[in-house]
Amino acid sequence: MSLTRIVARTALAAGAAGVGLTAYAGWEARQYTLRHVTVPVLPPRQAPLRLLHVSDLHLTPGQQAKQEFVRSLAELEPDLVVNTGDNLAHRRAVPVVLDSFGPLLDLPGVYVFGSNDYFVPTPRNPLRYLLPDDGRRHTGRQLPWPDLRAGFDRAGWTDLTNTRASLTVGGTRIAFAGVDDPHLGYDDLASVAGPADPTADLRLAVAHAPYLRVLDAFARDGYDAIVAGHTHGGQVCLPGGRALATNCDLEPARVKGLHRHPADSLPGDPDSSWLHVSAGLGTNPYTRIRVACRPEATLLTLVPRTG
Repeated sequence: MSLTRIVARTALAAGAAGVGLTAYAGWEARQYTLRHVTVPVLPPRQAPLRLLHVSDLHLTPGQQAKQEFVRSLAELEPDLVVNTGDNLAHRRAVPVVLDSFGPLLDLPGVYVFGSNDYFVPTPRNPLRYLLPDDGRRHTGRQLPWPDLRAGFDRAGWTDLTNTRASLTVGGTRIAFAGVDDPHLGYDDLASVAGPADPTADLRLAVAHAPYLRVLDAFARDGYDAIVAGHTHGGQVCLPGGRALATNCDLEPARVKGLHRHPADSLPGDPDSSWLHVSAGLGTNPYTRIRVACRPEATLLTLVPRTG
C-alpha cells in the first residue's frame, strides 16, 4: 500500500473517531445523574439532615429533559436546598428556572449566584479551559438576574450574597455564610469574616466558585462544611473521570465530590472543613459536551460526626 493511501486512511479513521467522540460527548451531556453522599458533620445524636445541592444548570427554554430532571428532584423531599449558582443561559430562562424548581421552592433553601446568572453566555473554545487563566472574564450583556433573585426571595429562599444568615431546619440550627461569585472577583470576604457561630449545630459556607482564598477563609473561620460548584467536574475528563482543568485555582484532584479542605487535613483538625464541589447539571449552551463527567445533582445526607 502506498504512503499516500496509508495517510488518507489514517486521516479518515481519525476523522471518524472525532465524530464519534463528539456524538458521545453530546449524549453524555444529557445523562442527568443523582449522586448520593454522606457527610459526618453533625453533633452527636443529631437527627440526619438531607441537603440537595444543585449547581450550574445553565438552563435555556428549550432544554426540556434538564427541566424535567430538576422537577423530579422534588420527589426526594430534601430538608434543605442549596443552589450554588449559574442557573441561567438565556435571557428568557428565569421563568423556566423557577418552574423547574417547582415544589423545591416550597422547601427551605439558600442560594448564591455565578457569572452565568449575571451575563449572557458567549461561544467559546472549550480547549481554552486547559490553558492558564489569563484573568479575562466575559461580562457582556446582562441577564435578568434581579428577576431570578426576586423569584427565589418570594419563595422564601435565603440570599447568601456576601452575607451571613441562620435557619433552623428539621431541628438543626444552621449558621450560614456566603459570598458572591469569586470567579468574577465579586466575593467580599471581609463582609462575612470572623468566627462562625459556635452555638449553631452546623456551620455551612456557600460559594459558586471554589477558589482557594475563599475556602481558606471559611475553613479558618470554623465552618464545618463548604459547598460550591462552577468546575463542571472538569467537563471533559480522561477515562475514569480524571479532570484536566477546574477553571479556578482548585487542583483537579478535588474538582468534584466530597473532600477535605485543606486537602491534607483530617476531620477534627483545626482550621479545616468538609468541601463538596458539584459537577453541575449544564454546560455553556454553545458547547453542550461532557466526557467521563456526567451532569449531576447531589443529595448530601448529613449525619453525626464519629470518633
